[in-house]
Amino acid sequence: MSTVILGIESSCDDTSAAVISDGILLSNVIAGQKVHEAYGGVVPELASRAHQQNIVPVVSEALRQAGISASDLSAIAFTRGPGLLGSLLVGTSFAKGMSIGLDIPLVDVNHLHAHLLSHFIKRTPEDETPEFPFMCLLISGGNSQIVVARSPFDMEIVGKTIDDAAGEAFDKCAKVMGLPYPGGPHIDRLAALGNPKAFRFSKPHIPGLDYSFSGLKTSFLYTLRDNLKEDPEFIEKNREDLAASLQATIIDILIDKLGKALKEYPVKHVAIGGGVSANSGVRKAIEEFCHRRGVRPWIPERAFTTDNAAMVAAAGYFKYLNKDFCDLSLPPYSRVTV
Repeated sequence: MSTVILGIESSCDDTSAAVISDGILLSNVIAGQKVHEAYGGVVPELASRAHQQNIVPVVSEALRQAGISASDLSAIAFTRGPGLLGSLLVGTSFAKGMSIGLDIPLVDVNHLHAHLLSHFIKRTPEDETPEFPFMCLLISGGNSQIVVARSPFDMEIVGKTIDDAAGEAFDKCAKVMGLPYPGGPHIDRLAALGNPKAFRFSKPHIPGLDYSFSGLKTSFLYTLRDNLKEDPEFIEKNREDLAASLQATIIDILIDKLGKALKEYPVKHVAIGGGVSANSGVRKAIEEFCHRRGVRPWIPERAFTTDNAAMVAAAGYFKYLNKDFCDLSLPPYSRVTV
C-alpha cells in the first residue's frame, strides 16, 4: 500500500498544499497574496485572512491534481513554525481538523528543515538526491544560515546571521531604490544589465562563520544619500549598476563564509535553499564555487525555492517513516532555529 502524504504550508503569505506518494511528487499548488504589494511588505493580519480564504480550495485542488481522494491519505504534514503566528494558526488548525476527521497521523514540520530537504522532492523514482552529510546555505528574507545536515533529523547550524538576512538586504535596498515588493527579484533582473564593479559597498569582518548584512545595507544607503545631494536623478541613472554591485557584494559575503565552512566541515555535496536561492547570480556563483572546490552542487528548482508545500510533504515523509508524529495539543511557534 502506498504512503501518501498531504503537505500544508502557511508560514507567511503563500498558501500551499502538495501531495507525495512513496516520495514522488504528485501535485504542488500555491496561492500567493497580491494584497501586500501596496504596503511594501507582508501585513500579518491580511495574510491570516487570505489563508482562511485560500486553504480549502488549495487543498482541494492539490488532491484533484494528484488524482486521489482524502481517504487515500496516510498522514498530513504541516508547517508548525517558524513564521507568522496568525498564518501558522490557519494551517495548523486545518491540518488538525483534517487529521481528526480522517483519523490519520499528523506530522509537524520545521519550515527551515523543509527548505533544507527540498532537494529530496522527487518527480520520478530515478531522481537523484544529496548524500548525507551535506552542507546547505539557507538564504531567505528571514534567515541566512550555513547548516550541516547529517541526516533528515540531525542538522547543525554552523553559521548564521547576527542581524539582517541576505533577503532583507535585497528587499530593503530595493525599497529605497523605489522598486516594488518583494525587491529581490527586481534586483536580480536589473543586475543582469549592470556593472557589478561600478560601486563598492562595505563588507563585514565578523569572526567565525556568522554573517552580517546590516553594514552593507548602511553603506548602500550612504552611497545613495551622498550622491542624491549632487544629482536628484542618481538612482534612476544608475539603477542597473547599483543593483549589480549590491548583488555582487552580497554574493561575495555568502561565498566567503561558505568557503570557510567547507574547510572546517569537509563534505562532498553543497546545497542552497530558501527564497534567495532563486537569484540567478547566487545560483551561478554556487555552481562556480562547487566546481572550484570539487564538490557537487545541489540547486533546487525555482518552484521549490520559495515557500511551498512540496518541501513540507517531503520533510513530513521522512518523519512519517520514522513514526515521528505530532500530538494534537502542540501549538504553532513563531520563532525557532534549525
